[in-house]
Amino acid sequence: MIPIRDTAPCLHKPYVTWGIIAACTSIFIAMKLMPDQAAISLLNRYGMVPIRYSVLNADLPFDGYLSFLSNLFLHATWTHLLVNMWFMWIFGDNVEDRMGRLPFLIFYLVCGGCATLLQWYFDPLLDIPVIGASGAIAGVLAAYFFLYPLERVIVFFPPMIFQIPAIAFLGVWVLLQLDNATTAIIFKGGTIGVAWWAHLGGFVAGSVLYRLFLKDKKNEVI
Repeated sequence: MIPIRDTAPCLHKPYVTWGIIAACTSIFIAMKLMPDQAAISLLNRYGMVPIRYSVLNADLPFDGYLSFLSNLFLHATWTHLLVNMWFMWIFGDNVEDRMGRLPFLIFYLVCGGCATLLQWYFDPLLDIPVIGASGAIAGVLAAYFFLYPLERVIVFFPPMIFQIPAIAFLGVWVLLQLDNATTAIIFKGGTIGVAWWAHLGGFVAGSVLYRLFLKDKKNEVI
C-alpha cells in the first residue's frame, strides 16, 4: 500500500518538516555530485557504524556519538530518500502542527537518536554505516497514530485507490517492522539492507514521548 495523502487538516505552515526534507534532499544530491571515494568517506564519518562504539578501532575513532544524529540526514539511494521524504511530507506536517516548530524538531531528533541506539544495541558489531531518516520518521508516525487515529489515509494498492483509517494503515506498518526485525535477529548472517530495529525504536520512542511535546495536551485523542 502506497500512501498518497491524508485527510487531517493542517493549520500552520510546516516549516520544520519542509526544512528536514530540503536538508536531506540537498545532502543526498551533494553526495551524488561528489567523487565516489569522498561520498564513501562521508558515509563512514557521519553514518552510525555500530562497531565504532563497541570495539576500539583506529580506523573508526570515537566521535562523541555525533553519528547517532548525523546519520538521520544521510540516504543511500534515490528510493531510500524518496520513500522517507514522502512519509515525512504526508504525516510530518500534522504532527508539527500539534507540537509547534521547535518542540517538533527536538522530538524528531530525540526519536531518531533512540532509533539509532536500539539498532546499535541489537547489532553492535556491524561494520557498515546505518543511515537514513527512517527511525526519526517512525517516531513521527507514532505521534500521528495517537493524535489522528481516525483520520483517513488515501492509499494506492494496484489497481485501486481507497481510504483507510490512519490507525489501520500505521498498525499494519508496525506489524511489518516487528516481523522483519524479529526475522533479522533469528536468521543472523544474512545481508542487512534495512535497519528494522531503528524503525521500531523510533516508533516506541515516539509513542512514549509525543505527549511531552504537544502544545495543547488537553486535546489528545488517545
